Amino acid sequence: MSDLFAPHEPEGMLAKRPLADRLRPQSLADVTGQAHLTGEDGALRRMIDSGSLGSMIFWGPPGTGKTTVARLLSGETGLAFEQISAIFSGVADLKKVFETARARRMSGRQTLLFVDEIHRFNRAQQDSFLPVMEDGTIILVGATTENPSFELNAALLSRARVLTFRSHDAESLAELLGRAEATEGKPLPLDEDARASLIRMADGDGRAALTLAEEVWRAARKGETFDVAGLQEVVQRRAPVYDKGQDGHYNLISALHKAVRGSDPDAALYYLCRMFDAGEDPLYLGRRLVRMAVEDIGLADPQALVICNAAKDAYDYLGSPEGELALAQACVYLATAPKSNAVYTAYKAAMRAAKQNGSLLPPKHILNAPTKLMKGEGYGDGYRYDHDEPDAFSGQDYFPEKMGRQTFYDPPERGFERDIRKRLDWWDKLRKERGGAG
Repeated sequence: MSDLFAPHEPEGMLAKRPLADRLRPQSLADVTGQAHLTGEDGALRRMIDSGSLGSMIFWGPPGTGKTTVARLLSGETGLAFEQISAIFSGVADLKKVFETARARRMSGRQTLLFVDEIHRFNRAQQDSFLPVMEDGTIILVGATTENPSFELNAALLSRARVLTFRSHDAESLAELLGRAEATEGKPLPLDEDARASLIRMADGDGRAALTLAEEVWRAARKGETFDVAGLQEVVQRRAPVYDKGQDGHYNLISALHKAVRGSDPDAALYYLCRMFDAGEDPLYLGRRLVRMAVEDIGLADPQALVICNAAKDAYDYLGSPEGELALAQACVYLATAPKSNAVYTAYKAAMRAAKQNGSLLPPKHILNAPTKLMKGEGYGDGYRYDHDEPDAFSGQDYFPEKMGRQTFYDPPERGFERDIRKRLDWWDKLRKERGGAG
């Protein structure tokens, strides 16, 4: 190759591996921030000491060490390590990995298969892991930032233990920065307040903390020390007012929810703006407003849910900061709407009844009879088509016979539910008059 096209590294600027990679722990004892898993009495340490390692799901935010811990587990247990990402892998890739693991097992060695972003696999792909987990071909370690209860198949979850990785706190991030300074052989050129600000900027992410530290070292001239303003200028990032994974986040969202429930639009708007200013994801706030609409307003004002969904769509359309006004409008609407948790309470009561009486069949008269056998068994007998009845109401009983009629929904005399209350009372009167269960 001609020197003209040869890679050229200026003297004194030879490329280094990223700091986060160079500081990757070499043993579980070196892992910071996850003592509940990797410490002497941690769940993973106990598994290793017992000589029995099962399949696991690592659930936690980015930068908490999920991939690193999986690699260290394979090293401490002598298992072969294979890694794939659900983002870049398909069925063909999985088959190859499984075939390799089977061949390896025939020679007497088991495989630890680490699957990053496992929640990205669809349900059929998730099911493909089950046979190789059950026969011991692989020990699966899946990593996800999403709640496994919602994103992973029940069959997969029943065969794997979920271990929760926690966001780094200020102490563990400070420990990481101390290790970085020891590795680089020089202190971070930050004053005390700027150092604390950098830790807040990392937002519980160890990788982010080390990346920010690298940016600071690259930017600092000889003898220069940055204050908070200088740090923000260098890294072009401001510290969040609170850590989105810690108490400040939950305190503010709780305050927002209670202000809406308490019909105080001014306080609700204040807490909403506090969270906007802290860098909260506006779509997260949109989802919480939808939750408030169905939990605290419900059918007292059916438009509340419509308006919250419209606000979310408006934010999607406008983006930030213009779209934040739509969320603010929805927030004020909820705070000023009549309140009712009647549907929320009814849902919980109905769910308890469903769990207790889940094996009871509906009454035969409301079941369809598509076959002669079912007609002969009485399916559909006696069913009265409500639209053909006076007032379009038959007054029949629709609960399983062994349960009898139940009452879950009890609307208050407020807002739109005042009208619903009148309808229910009218239908109850007709039901008693026409001989239905009261």
